[in-house]
Amino acid sequence: MVFETKYYDLLETSPDASDAELKKAYRKKALRLHPDKGGDPELFKEVTHAYEVLSDPQKRSIYDARGEAGLSEQGGMGGMDPQDLFSQLFGGGGGFFGGGPSRQNGPRKGKDLVHRVHVSLEDLYKGKTTKLALTRNVICSKCSGRGGKEGAVRSCDGCHGRGVKVTLRQLGPMIQQMQSTCGDCNGTGEIINNKDKCRNCNGKKTVSEKKMLEVHIDKGMSGGQHITFAGESDQSPGQTPGDVVIVIEEKPHERFKRQETNLWTEVEIDLLTALGGGQFAIKHLDDRALVVNLLPGEVVKEGELKVIAGEGMPSLRHHEPGDLFVKIHVTFPEHIDPSVIPLLERALPPRKALPKFDKHTVMEEASLSDLDARQQREQHARRDDAMDEDGEEPRVQCAQQ
Repeated sequence: MVFETKYYDLLETSPDASDAELKKAYRKKALRLHPDKGGDPELFKEVTHAYEVLSDPQKRSIYDARGEAGLSEQGGMGGMDPQDLFSQLFGGGGGFFGGGPSRQNGPRKGKDLVHRVHVSLEDLYKGKTTKLALTRNVICSKCSGRGGKEGAVRSCDGCHGRGVKVTLRQLGPMIQQMQSTCGDCNGTGEIINNKDKCRNCNGKKTVSEKKMLEVHIDKGMSGGQHITFAGESDQSPGQTPGDVVIVIEEKPHERFKRQETNLWTEVEIDLLTALGGGQFAIKHLDDRALVVNLLPGEVVKEGELKVIAGEGMPSLRHHEPGDLFVKIHVTFPEHIDPSVIPLLERALPPRKALPKFDKHTVMEEASLSDLDARQQREQHARRDDAMDEDGEEPRVQCAQQ
């Protein structure tokens, strides 16, 4: 039994997993969470740190025996940069899919800035260009990112430029190693006198800048896809700026449901149109309304599924349209004048005769009535239970005739 399983849980593997199984589990999860794919940067760091510990036999042994506290006692909470470890294991340096020189051969890349943009189905159908205002840090032009005059910035003597101080504390037979932010330099690793600080950035080396990005949402894009602006994230001395990643979030639509390049909708028509023909209209996602003709004599049944070819969503690359599937619901009249029933009898097929029963069956007349409040509640509850069991999704709102 291990002391705690948090790191194994992050990798979604068991404590008795082999090295090969750990590596396979890390690769699967890291690929999904990588910031270049619009994943959560903080969770990516946690998963990578967990793998770094468990892939080291010595650290894994300490973790299995005493958990994270045991690693802290051994000074083992530090580690290499998550991006560096990822690139080292799976190749990279030039982006998510690798290629180019290793990240270790050049300046470290800064953090990516991820924005989630909620886009309507109409905009994904037609395409749209929108502007995104953001505030980022850029290198101070007055001091060229030095923070002050030439030679004014020096390494902190208190932490030797590391930004942290390490202290040892005796706990019985054990020595605990504790790490804390250096108070002399506030974790920067550098010292600069107030009189020598750059007046433009006040020694911070960077200043805030507002920037406007023009985001082009192409026809056929879908939720989860992203648009990358390379090098447009925060700048920092000695680092390559990260990217601004725009992640598309598709808004639900009240009349249409999307399935890749196909669209689904539901319409209501009256009984006369279902039996005798007529027209209904579907307001599309652009400035058009599709007028559908039903020929006289073409009987449309309740719940019947039809299709309008070529009126679905455009594909992303070539903008080739999918199909529009239409489920038809027939609305019956609330009341019919008894005097016109003979006309219906002439137009419609004859009524079905009563079935024949054996001679021992007693025939009794019965009458139908509307459900009372209790009966309605019971039927609603049963219907909801049946939908939960079948996994049926609620249907989209019907288009108006």
